[in-house]
Amino acid sequence: MVVLSKPSPLDDHYASIKTCKPRISVFKGIPSINLRDPKAKTLIIQACQEFGFFKLLNHGVPMETIARLEAEALSFFNLPRSVKDKAGPPNPFGYGTKGIGPNGDVGWIEYLLINTDQNPEISRSAVKDYVMEVKAVAYEVVELMAEGLGIERRDVWSKMLREEESDWCLRLNHYPISQDLQALSGRKMIGFGEHTDPQIISLLKSNNTSGLQICLKDGTWVSVPPDHTSFFVTVGDALQVMTNGRLKSVRHRVMTNSLKPRISMIYFGGPPLSETIRPLPSLMAKGEESLYNEFTWREYKASAYKSRLGDYRLGLFEKASTTGH
Repeated sequence: MVVLSKPSPLDDHYASIKTCKPRISVFKGIPSINLRDPKAKTLIIQACQEFGFFKLLNHGVPMETIARLEAEALSFFNLPRSVKDKAGPPNPFGYGTKGIGPNGDVGWIEYLLINTDQNPEISRSAVKDYVMEVKAVAYEVVELMAEGLGIERRDVWSKMLREEESDWCLRLNHYPISQDLQALSGRKMIGFGEHTDPQIISLLKSNNTSGLQICLKDGTWVSVPPDHTSFFVTVGDALQVMTNGRLKSVRHRVMTNSLKPRISMIYFGGPPLSETIRPLPSLMAKGEESLYNEFTWREYKASAYKSRLGDYRLGLFEKASTTGH
Protein backbone atom coordinates (compact mmCIF):
# COMPACT_ATOMS: atom_id res chain seq x y z
CA MET A 1 0.00 0.00 0.00
CA VAL A 2 1.19 3.49 -0.80
CA VAL A 3 -0.12 6.11 1.61
CA LEU A 4 0.58 9.78 1.09
CA SER A 5 1.38 11.79 4.18
CA LYS A 6 -1.37 14.03 5.45
CA PRO A 7 -0.74 17.79 5.14
CA SER A 8 -1.84 19.65 8.22
CA PRO A 9 -3.91 22.48 6.65
CA LEU A 10 -6.72 20.22 5.49
CA ASP A 11 -7.39 18.27 8.65
CA ASP A 12 -10.04 15.55 8.18
CA HIS A 13 -10.82 16.45 4.58
CA TYR A 14 -7.52 15.06 3.33
CA ALA A 15 -7.56 11.38 2.46
CA SER A 16 -4.76 9.04 1.59
CA ILE A 17 -4.74 7.60 -1.91
CA LYS A 18 -4.25 3.84 -1.81
CA THR A 19 -3.24 1.68 -4.71
CA CYS A 20 -2.62 -2.04 -4.58
CA LYS A 21 -0.74 -1.97 -7.89
CA PRO A 22 1.73 0.67 -9.09
CA ARG A 23 0.22 0.55 -12.59
CA ILE A 24 -2.45 -1.21 -14.58
CA SER A 25 -1.21 -4.21 -16.53
CA VAL A 26 -4.28 -5.04 -18.63
CA PHE A 27 -7.27 -2.69 -18.64
CA LYS A 28 -9.20 -1.99 -21.82
CA GLY A 29 -11.49 0.63 -20.35
CA ILE A 30 -14.94 0.87 -18.84
CA PRO A 31 -17.49 -1.24 -20.78
CA SER A 32 -19.87 0.88 -22.87
CA ILE A 33 -23.18 -0.77 -23.72
CA ASN A 34 -25.88 0.46 -26.08
CA LEU A 35 -29.22 -0.31 -24.46
CA ARG A 36 -30.70 -0.96 -27.94
CA ASP A 37 -27.98 -3.41 -28.97
CA PRO A 38 -29.49 -6.88 -29.61
CA LYS A 39 -26.55 -8.28 -27.63
CA ALA A 40 -27.10 -5.91 -24.69
CA LYS A 41 -28.20 -8.60 -22.24
CA THR A 42 -25.04 -10.63 -22.87
CA LEU A 43 -22.77 -7.58 -22.73
CA ILE A 44 -24.40 -6.40 -19.49
CA ILE A 45 -23.79 -9.74 -17.79
CA GLN A 46 -20.17 -9.80 -18.94
CA ALA A 47 -19.63 -6.26 -17.63
CA CYS A 48 -21.31 -7.00 -14.29
CA GLN A 49 -19.32 -10.19 -13.79
CA GLU A 50 -16.02 -8.49 -14.53
CA PHE A 51 -16.56 -4.98 -13.15
CA GLY A 52 -19.99 -4.71 -11.51
CA PHE A 53 -20.20 -1.49 -13.50
CA PHE A 54 -20.73 -0.18 -17.03
CA LYS A 55 -21.57 2.91 -19.06
CA LEU A 56 -25.03 2.89 -20.61
CA LEU A 57 -25.56 4.51 -24.01
CA ASN A 58 -28.78 5.24 -25.89
CA HIS A 59 -30.77 5.13 -22.65
CA GLY A 60 -33.64 7.28 -23.92
CA VAL A 61 -33.84 9.74 -21.02
CA PRO A 62 -34.45 13.20 -22.57
CA MET A 63 -31.50 15.53 -22.14
CA GLU A 64 -33.86 18.37 -21.22
CA THR A 65 -35.15 16.32 -18.28
CA ILE A 66 -31.58 15.73 -17.11
CA ALA A 67 -30.56 19.35 -17.66
CA ARG A 68 -33.55 20.67 -15.74
CA LEU A 69 -32.79 18.66 -12.60
CA GLU A 70 -29.07 19.45 -12.83
CA ALA A 71 -29.90 23.16 -13.04
CA GLU A 72 -32.15 22.83 -10.00
CA ALA A 73 -29.37 21.10 -8.11
CA LEU A 74 -26.84 23.79 -9.01
CA SER A 75 -29.25 26.53 -7.96
CA PHE A 76 -29.69 24.89 -4.59
CA PHE A 77 -26.00 24.27 -3.97
CA ASN A 78 -25.22 27.89 -4.92
CA LEU A 79 -27.45 29.17 -2.13
CA PRO A 80 -25.81 30.61 1.02
CA ARG A 81 -24.81 27.96 3.51
CA SER A 82 -27.21 29.35 6.10
CA VAL A 83 -30.12 28.76 3.72
CA LYS A 84 -29.01 25.24 2.78
CA ASP A 85 -28.56 24.26 6.41
CA LYS A 86 -32.28 24.79 6.96
CA ALA A 87 -32.86 21.79 4.69
CA GLY A 88 -30.76 19.50 6.91
CA PRO A 89 -29.57 17.38 8.49
CA PRO A 90 -30.72 14.41 6.37
CA ASN A 91 -33.22 12.32 8.37
CA PRO A 92 -33.50 10.41 6.15
CA PHE A 93 -33.94 13.09 3.45
CA GLY A 94 -32.40 16.53 3.44
CA TYR A 95 -29.14 18.44 3.11
CA GLY A 96 -25.78 17.34 4.43
CA THR A 97 -22.19 18.49 4.08
CA LYS A 98 -18.82 16.78 4.67
CA GLY A 99 -20.24 14.24 7.11
CA ILE A 100 -21.34 11.05 5.32
CA GLY A 101 -23.53 8.88 7.50
CA PRO A 102 -23.51 8.75 11.32
CA ASN A 103 -20.19 6.96 11.90
CA GLY A 104 -17.47 9.50 11.27
CA ASP A 105 -16.94 9.29 7.49
CA VAL A 106 -16.18 12.64 5.88
CA GLY A 107 -15.59 13.92 2.37
CA TRP A 108 -15.20 17.10 0.36
CA ILE A 109 -18.88 17.10 -0.55
CA GLU A 110 -22.30 18.54 0.04
CA TYR A 111 -25.41 16.61 -0.90
CA LEU A 112 -29.17 16.44 -0.90
CA LEU A 113 -31.14 13.24 -0.35
CA ILE A 114 -34.63 13.53 -1.77
CA ASN A 115 -37.67 11.76 -3.15
CA THR A 116 -40.82 12.99 -4.84
CA ASP A 117 -42.75 13.13 -1.59
CA GLN A 118 -40.28 15.07 0.53
CA ASN A 119 -38.25 17.61 -1.41
CA PRO A 120 -39.24 21.23 -0.73
CA GLU A 121 -35.74 22.39 -1.76
CA ILE A 122 -35.93 21.19 -5.38
CA SER A 123 -38.77 21.49 -7.90
CA ARG A 124 -41.03 18.53 -7.26
CA SER A 125 -41.92 18.23 -10.94
CA ALA A 126 -38.23 18.24 -11.98
CA VAL A 127 -37.53 15.38 -9.59
CA LYS A 128 -40.69 13.49 -10.55
CA ASP A 129 -39.97 13.72 -14.28
CA TYR A 130 -36.34 12.67 -13.86
CA VAL A 131 -37.08 9.78 -11.52
CA MET A 132 -39.86 8.48 -13.75
CA GLU A 133 -37.49 8.32 -16.71
CA VAL A 134 -34.56 6.83 -14.79
CA LYS A 135 -36.71 4.22 -13.09
CA ALA A 136 -37.90 3.03 -16.50
CA VAL A 137 -34.26 2.59 -17.56
CA ALA A 138 -33.46 0.73 -14.32
CA TYR A 139 -36.40 -1.65 -14.88
CA GLU A 140 -35.20 -2.40 -18.40
CA VAL A 141 -31.61 -2.96 -17.30
CA VAL A 142 -32.47 -5.42 -14.53
CA GLU A 143 -34.83 -7.27 -16.87
CA LEU A 144 -31.99 -7.62 -19.38
CA MET A 145 -29.81 -8.89 -16.52
CA ALA A 146 -32.42 -11.55 -15.70
CA GLU A 147 -32.62 -12.59 -19.36
CA GLY A 148 -28.84 -12.66 -19.66
CA LEU A 149 -28.61 -14.99 -16.68
CA GLY A 150 -31.27 -17.29 -18.12
CA ILE A 151 -33.87 -16.55 -15.43
CA GLU A 152 -37.35 -17.46 -16.65
CA ARG A 153 -39.05 -14.55 -14.90
CA ARG A 154 -37.46 -11.50 -16.48
CA ASP A 155 -39.35 -9.24 -14.04
CA VAL A 156 -37.93 -10.91 -10.93
CA TRP A 157 -35.99 -7.76 -9.97
CA SER A 158 -37.91 -5.07 -11.83
CA LYS A 159 -41.02 -6.14 -9.90
CA MET A 160 -39.23 -5.29 -6.66
CA LEU A 161 -38.26 -1.87 -8.00
CA ARG A 162 -41.78 -1.21 -9.31
CA GLU A 163 -43.48 -1.96 -5.99
CA GLU A 164 -45.18 1.04 -4.42
CA GLU A 165 -43.23 0.29 -1.23
CA SER A 166 -39.88 0.00 -3.04
CA ASP A 167 -37.12 1.70 -1.06
CA TRP A 168 -35.65 4.11 -3.61
CA CYS A 169 -33.75 7.34 -3.17
CA LEU A 170 -32.30 10.12 -5.31
CA ARG A 171 -28.99 11.62 -4.20
CA LEU A 172 -27.66 14.91 -5.56
CA ASN A 173 -23.94 15.42 -4.87
CA HIS A 174 -21.86 18.57 -5.24
CA TYR A 175 -18.06 18.43 -4.99
CA PRO A 176 -17.00 22.10 -4.88
CA ILE A 177 -13.74 23.71 -5.89
CA SER A 178 -11.49 24.70 -2.99
CA GLN A 179 -8.48 26.98 -2.74
CA ASP A 180 -7.05 24.37 -0.35
CA LEU A 181 -7.21 21.81 -3.15
CA GLN A 182 -5.31 24.07 -5.53
CA ALA A 183 -2.65 24.66 -2.88
CA LEU A 184 -1.94 20.92 -2.84
CA SER A 185 -0.32 21.20 -6.29
CA GLY A 186 -1.96 18.17 -7.81
CA ARG A 187 -2.68 16.11 -4.71
CA LYS A 188 -6.25 15.00 -4.35
CA MET A 189 -8.68 14.55 -1.50
CA ILE A 190 -11.52 12.11 -1.11
CA GLY A 191 -14.83 13.59 -2.14
CA PHE A 192 -16.71 10.40 -1.26
CA GLY A 193 -14.85 7.46 0.27
CA GLU A 194 -14.66 3.96 -1.16
CA HIS A 195 -17.77 1.84 -0.70
CA THR A 196 -20.23 -0.44 -2.39
CA ASP A 197 -23.88 0.47 -2.89
CA PRO A 198 -26.16 -1.70 -0.74
CA GLN A 199 -29.23 -1.59 -3.03
CA ILE A 200 -30.09 -3.67 -6.11
CA ILE A 201 -28.91 -1.16 -8.71
CA SER A 202 -27.71 2.43 -8.99
CA LEU A 203 -27.83 4.74 -12.02
CA LEU A 204 -25.43 7.67 -11.89
CA LYS A 205 -25.49 10.77 -14.06
CA SER A 206 -22.82 13.47 -13.72
CA ASN A 207 -21.55 16.58 -15.43
CA ASN A 208 -18.32 16.50 -17.43
CA THR A 209 -16.04 16.74 -14.39
CA SER A 210 -13.86 13.72 -13.60
CA GLY A 211 -13.44 12.16 -10.18
CA LEU A 212 -15.29 8.84 -10.13
CA GLN A 213 -13.05 5.78 -9.72
CA ILE A 214 -13.79 2.06 -9.49
CA CYS A 215 -11.70 -0.73 -8.00
CA LEU A 216 -10.77 -3.62 -10.30
CA LYS A 217 -10.60 -7.23 -9.16
CA ASP A 218 -6.84 -6.96 -8.58
CA GLY A 219 -7.31 -3.99 -6.25
CA THR A 220 -6.23 -1.33 -8.75
CA TRP A 221 -8.18 1.92 -8.77
CA VAL A 222 -9.01 3.28 -12.23
CA SER A 223 -10.61 6.58 -13.21
CA VAL A 224 -13.93 6.61 -15.04
CA PRO A 225 -13.86 9.20 -17.85
CA PRO A 226 -16.87 11.51 -17.43
CA ASP A 227 -19.63 11.48 -20.04
CA HIS A 228 -22.55 13.83 -19.41
CA THR A 229 -24.68 12.14 -22.10
CA SER A 230 -24.57 8.64 -20.55
CA PHE A 231 -25.50 6.88 -17.34
CA PHE A 232 -23.19 4.70 -15.28
CA VAL A 233 -24.80 1.57 -13.87
CA THR A 234 -23.58 0.02 -10.62
CA VAL A 235 -24.39 -3.44 -9.24
CA GLY A 236 -25.46 -3.27 -5.60
CA ASP A 237 -24.86 -5.66 -2.70
CA ALA A 238 -28.45 -6.96 -2.79
CA LEU A 239 -28.04 -8.01 -6.44
CA GLN A 240 -24.76 -9.73 -5.64
CA VAL A 241 -26.55 -11.83 -3.02
CA MET A 242 -29.55 -12.61 -5.21
CA THR A 243 -27.23 -13.88 -7.96
CA ASN A 244 -25.17 -15.82 -5.38
CA GLY A 245 -22.07 -13.85 -6.32
CA ARG A 246 -22.41 -14.16 -10.09
CA LEU A 247 -22.74 -10.39 -10.39
CA LYS A 248 -20.43 -8.36 -8.17
CA SER A 249 -21.07 -5.08 -6.41
CA VAL A 250 -18.19 -2.75 -7.18
CA ARG A 251 -16.15 -0.66 -4.77
CA HIS A 252 -16.03 2.92 -5.97
CA ARG A 253 -15.10 6.38 -4.72
CA VAL A 254 -14.94 9.98 -5.88
CA MET A 255 -11.75 12.03 -5.84
CA THR A 256 -11.86 15.81 -5.85
CA ASN A 257 -11.09 18.01 -8.84
CA SER A 258 -9.23 21.25 -8.14
CA LEU A 259 -10.33 22.95 -11.37
CA LYS A 260 -14.04 22.27 -11.80
CA PRO A 261 -16.93 21.42 -9.48
CA ARG A 262 -18.57 18.03 -9.95
CA ILE A 263 -22.31 17.44 -9.85
CA SER A 264 -23.73 13.94 -9.80
CA MET A 265 -27.28 12.62 -9.55
CA ILE A 266 -27.74 9.01 -8.46
CA TYR A 267 -30.90 6.93 -8.41
CA PHE A 268 -30.66 4.06 -5.93
CA GLY A 269 -33.16 1.29 -6.58
CA GLY A 270 -33.94 -0.86 -3.56
CA PRO A 271 -36.64 -3.43 -2.83
CA PRO A 272 -39.42 -3.02 -0.26
CA LEU A 273 -38.10 -3.10 3.31
CA SER A 274 -39.86 -6.43 3.95
CA GLU A 275 -38.31 -8.15 0.91
CA THR A 276 -36.24 -11.23 1.74
CA ILE A 277 -32.82 -11.09 0.09
CA ARG A 278 -31.40 -14.49 -0.84
CA PRO A 279 -30.00 -16.23 -3.93
CA LEU A 280 -32.72 -17.00 -6.46
CA PRO A 281 -33.48 -20.75 -6.44
CA SER A 282 -34.09 -20.64 -10.20
CA LEU A 283 -30.53 -19.42 -10.71
CA MET A 284 -28.79 -22.00 -8.53
CA ALA A 285 -27.12 -24.95 -10.21
CA LYS A 286 -27.77 -28.47 -8.94
CA GLY A 287 -25.87 -28.92 -5.69
CA GLU A 288 -24.87 -25.24 -5.50
CA GLU A 289 -24.95 -23.85 -1.99
CA SER A 290 -25.92 -20.36 -1.03
CA LEU A 291 -22.96 -18.16 -0.08
CA TYR A 292 -25.16 -16.02 2.16
CA ASN A 293 -27.60 -16.28 5.01
CA GLU A 294 -30.93 -14.80 3.98
CA PHE A 295 -32.00 -11.44 5.38
CA THR A 296 -34.61 -8.78 4.77
CA TRP A 297 -33.75 -5.53 3.06
CA ARG A 298 -34.72 -3.76 6.30
CA GLU A 299 -32.11 -5.81 8.21
CA TYR A 300 -29.37 -5.15 5.68
CA LYS A 301 -30.14 -1.46 5.42
CA ALA A 302 -30.00 -1.14 9.22
CA SER A 303 -26.70 -3.01 9.31
CA ALA A 304 -25.20 -0.85 6.54
CA TYR A 305 -26.29 2.30 8.36
CA LYS A 306 -24.26 1.22 11.40
CA SER A 307 -21.11 0.57 9.37
CA ARG A 308 -18.33 2.76 8.02
CA LEU A 309 -18.23 3.47 4.29
CA GLY A 310 -15.26 1.22 3.59
CA ASP A 311 -16.51 -1.76 5.60
CA TYR A 312 -17.26 -5.02 3.81
CA ARG A 313 -20.92 -5.04 4.76
CA LEU A 314 -21.82 -8.39 3.25
CA GLY A 315 -19.29 -10.12 5.49
CA LEU A 316 -21.80 -10.21 8.34
CA PHE A 317 -24.21 -12.16 6.16
CA GLU A 318 -21.87 -14.63 4.51
CA LYS A 319 -22.08 -18.25 5.53
CA ALA A 320 -19.18 -19.47 7.60
CA SER A 321 -17.99 -21.81 4.82
CA THR A 322 -17.34 -18.93 2.43
CA THR A 323 -13.96 -17.31 2.13
CA GLY A 324 -15.18 -13.70 2.34
CA HIS A 325 -13.13 -10.75 1.22
